[in-house]
Amino acid sequence: MIPHLRIATRRSPLALWQAEHVATLLRTAHPGLEVSLVKIVTQGDRIQDRPLSQIGGKGLFIKELEVAMLAGEADIAVHSMKDVPAALPEGFTLGAVLPRADARDAFLSRRYASLAELPMGASVGTSSQRRQSLLRARRPDLSILPLRGNVDTRLRKLDEGEFDAIILAAAGLTRLGLAERITEYLDTALSLPAIGQGIVGIECREDAAVLALLKPLNDAITRLCLDAERAVGARLEGSCTSPIAAYATWDHNTLSLRAFVGSPDGSSSFEHALTGPAHTPAALGIAVAEHLLHAGADRLLAELAKSAV
Repeated sequence: MIPHLRIATRRSPLALWQAEHVATLLRTAHPGLEVSLVKIVTQGDRIQDRPLSQIGGKGLFIKELEVAMLAGEADIAVHSMKDVPAALPEGFTLGAVLPRADARDAFLSRRYASLAELPMGASVGTSSQRRQSLLRARRPDLSILPLRGNVDTRLRKLDEGEFDAIILAAAGLTRLGLAERITEYLDTALSLPAIGQGIVGIECREDAAVLALLKPLNDAITRLCLDAERAVGARLEGSCTSPIAAYATWDHNTLSLRAFVGSPDGSSSFEHALTGPAHTPAALGIAVAEHLLHAGADRLLAELAKSAV
């Protein structure tokens, strides 16, 4: 057995919480195993003055963690799966995913009790192209503004009055002990979650010894849902910054999957849902994606890709 496992992680409070949580689970599953953190400042963390869509997308948060694994400086990396591109680099795999936490988006405001109560022209901060698209489609009267930084920074900007409200992932707030800051949990019918939202995943190289250590941590049902969602992203060839959402749920060996593709300005959107057998999650994801493409999402995504060049 490997005597010492090194976890590559970003230095943000949420990333460190997730990495420490995985470390605790590994020590419990394998008594005597030494686990340590390799803390890395990524390009996505360093550049805070521009939207992610302008600097390469959320993949910037994980690229340097993969470099550390390739260099032999770390054995595994812990990620928020909503930050992980649909295709992993050759030689890497998802060794395990933890049970999914709350996948919903959270509405936070110091003045208003709900998204519906926001007056016309109210300012809402979010860094997500998906949330911007969904918000603009549902509430075109709002002023949607970019919001970068870690969770504490975003909360400070809200408290200082830079925004009337902000939208964050409920899971991250809960993991940091900040659930009391949530004003309203947004129903998934209103704000469809990002692919993998609420799921912590563990990436590693295709190493049998490492994969054996990670196997006890894997949650099979969460993995099925994630595989269906990631198949949507892979077929649509969308980046983590594209206005794409997909959310799967499991019930008695059946998966229900809903996906969304929209324009950043909210003027155009496509949505579709299907159910299928849980043992073929990728096929379900591809079927949903194909429906979206045939409905016109192919042209929209082509335009987005062209404008990003």
